[in-house]
Amino acid sequence: MLPFAVHNATKTFRLKQKGPLPNRVPTIPIPIPRRPLLGPIDHRCFLGEASSRRWAHSAKWRPVQVLDEWVAKEARPISLRQLMVFGRSLTEARLISSANYLRTELPTRIAHRIRDMQRLPYVVVTNPHISDVYELYYNAFDTFRRVKEVKTLEDNDRLCAEISKMLRAHLTVIPKLAMGILECSGLMPADELDRFMNTILRSRISRRVIAEQHLALTETFNSDWFSPGAKLSESEFIGEVFLKCVAKDVIERCAAAVQDLARSAYGPAARVPEIRIDGHLEATFPYILSHLEYIVGELLRNSVQAVIENNQQQQQKQSLKKGTNADADADATTPPPVEVTLCEAPKHVIIRISDRGGGIPRDTLPYLWSFGKGPKKHQSLENLTQVPLMAATLQEVRVGDGNFSGLQDGRTGSGHDSSLRSLSTRPPNLRLGMGLPLSRVYAEYWAGSLELHSLEGYGVDAFLQISKLGNKNEQLATRAAMDAV
Repeated sequence: MLPFAVHNATKTFRLKQKGPLPNRVPTIPIPIPRRPLLGPIDHRCFLGEASSRRWAHSAKWRPVQVLDEWVAKEARPISLRQLMVFGRSLTEARLISSANYLRTELPTRIAHRIRDMQRLPYVVVTNPHISDVYELYYNAFDTFRRVKEVKTLEDNDRLCAEISKMLRAHLTVIPKLAMGILECSGLMPADELDRFMNTILRSRISRRVIAEQHLALTETFNSDWFSPGAKLSESEFIGEVFLKCVAKDVIERCAAAVQDLARSAYGPAARVPEIRIDGHLEATFPYILSHLEYIVGELLRNSVQAVIENNQQQQQKQSLKKGTNADADADATTPPPVEVTLCEAPKHVIIRISDRGGGIPRDTLPYLWSFGKGPKKHQSLENLTQVPLMAATLQEVRVGDGNFSGLQDGRTGSGHDSSLRSLSTRPPNLRLGMGLPLSRVYAEYWAGSLELHSLEGYGVDAFLQISKLGNKNEQLATRAAMDAV
């Protein structure tokens, strides 16, 4: 499945003569330097240590030169403003130009991440989950690098069909990566694993953004109502970009979804905290709606769960003091609200989410942003086995038969399979241990930030900062992050 070669080996050439010579020519070891594909090889794999032989591995040879040619290329980052300006006056020529950008940009970005995986220690890269991701990436790279120049709308339709196929196939990437990182947590420094995971996920977001943007533009162009060259209204989407994202509306929709999740997880009798919104309620900005919904949804979900559980614990303590049959005061059983404050500045918008859920435990706080370490990593690994597909959207966390389609109110349904769709079923009370670190990856992708401040015993304040102007380029590791020598 992975290229299997040890490139630091020394080849020995024996020079032999047929006739007798007064002085025999000795064996001459000649070192042949080559670029390592898998980085420093963990020789315990060859010595048979149990910790290094836990995973079987079948080799598949692939040419190195082809990948080297694409790794030598630079990715070309874009901004939300570029996406908006380019798609505002959509024509056939622009659509074909977008297709050709995609057919060269996708294999370039994938090639850098393949090289990152090749630089992992051998014992890590042969983990079955990471090995599966590697295979998916290389197949996608090999497919897109062979796509010829797009010249017609028919060529574009064929490219879009291949992109949709790849997007569906890669829905397994996040859970597989997360399980692989958790299983390899003792085989590589945790900081390096987290850095690798952040780079891979940020690159994955970047590829899905440009791929889904092109699919959405193609869908718009092929729509009966669309007139080529006509400018779109600013109240609409341009591709996947929501031109005027009203923070208050998004928070209200996410709040309703999170409260429904809480009632499903804790039972209809559970007291769910109110979610109050104040501040600059008219704040707007351009953004990818699914990104914002995921971040806000995860933050609100954490706050609501913390408040409910902390309130239940307080009720139990009061019941023990008063007796099991004692009536609790109404105020004691009503959980404190989760407060959301919006702050609009000239260049950015800040969303603060405050709760009184008791804060983050001291033993968990150091691992808050880690994918591969922490006191609950074994439980996270077990839970991830129940999530075979993951698009990292709020909509995929379902309650019963619902799919939270209301989160996309006001938008016509997409004809392609995008990350905005509800593509997997995840129990509402299933905790994967990656919501916060993945939310920060989403926030930082468009040059924003996500910070948490915990007061143990009281509550948590989360601060999400978003660029308001849309003029910040996507934050990419444009070179192979672990190949900078």
